[in-house]
Amino acid sequence: MHDLPDDFAELLAGVHRLMRRRLRAGVTGPPIRGAQVELLRLVDKHPGARVSQAAERMGLAGNTVSTLVNQLVDAGLLRRETAADDRRAAVLHLTPAAERRLRDWQERRAALMREQVGRLSEVDRAALAAAVPALRGLARGLREELDA
Repeated sequence: MHDLPDDFAELLAGVHRLMRRRLRAGVTGPPIRGAQVELLRLVDKHPGARVSQAAERMGLAGNTVSTLVNQLVDAGLLRRETAADDRRAAVLHLTPAAERRLRDWQERRAALMREQVGRLSEVDRAALAAAVPALRGLARGLREELDA
């Protein structure tokens, strides 16, 4: 007998892992780990975010995010600047190299998913489309619990 939550969690993790492996194959430059990509994507959405804000949004300890920031600064993907209103705080900005890598990754991810979904039968594509609202609800619930 199958357990839907367990099957779904395992399948979702497996799809995510396979997508990362496929996308990693075409990347130029040093590899970027998952948490580093998450931080870059956060700064892309919230330019000028403080390290403390990034830590809160990511649900990580401040020193963990500081380590990620140092790694990404060293890799030339993130700029750390002193906040104008508080000289003790740092604000984060993407470098042009990071912007290019994020755009390239997003374009390649979209192309990969279009290709793979296009290989599915019409019935399977319809089932995926019908599942999108439920998946959004699942993601929203996970986000709300994390934010609480």
